[in-house]
Formats: sequence, structure tokens, C-alpha cells
Amino acid sequence: MSPIRKKKLEVIRKKLDKLDNSLISIIKKRTKLVNEVIKLKQYKKEIVDQKRIKIILAKIRKKSLQQKIDPSITSRIWKNMIWSYINYERKNFNKK
Repeated sequence: MSPIRKKKLEVIRKKLDKLDNSLISIIKKRTKLVNEVIKLKQYKKEIVDQKRIKIILAKIRKKSLQQKIDPSITSRIWKNMIWSYINYERKNFNKK
């Protein structure tokens, strides 16, 4: 890789790192909201809501297409996030 390209790559990676830090902050806020949701649910069977999951994924697909983002990327990210939080809820349900 040429020195000029290497320098450009370093600049882009620093921007990605900064963006990642912003995402961590957003995930922290989301986790706080999920903790509030856990407190409201009475039964463990309420944790997975397939209807809501389908609605969320449909909205994400639509928004992705509107923003000209490959929906396969956003769909995969959201599915992973949804199931990660479902596992988090299951793990923390009895601790409320």
C-alpha cells in the first residue's frame, strides 16, 4: 500500500473508531430502556414477541432502502441486536 493510501486509511479508521464510540453510548441507552421493559414484563414468555420483531425488521428494511443502505446489512445487525437483547432479558428476568 502506498504511503498516501495508508494515511487515508488511518484517517478513515479514526473516523470509524469515533463512530464506534458513539454506538457504544447508544447501546448503553438502549440497554437502560430494555431494563425498564424487563421490569414491566410479568412472565418470561412475554420476552419474545414475534409480531413485534417482524414489524421492526420490516421498518428497518424500508428505512434502509430509503437511505440507500443495503438492507441485508441492517437486517443482520438488527436481528443480532434483537436476539442479543432477548438473551439479555432472559438472563436478567429473574433478577428484577
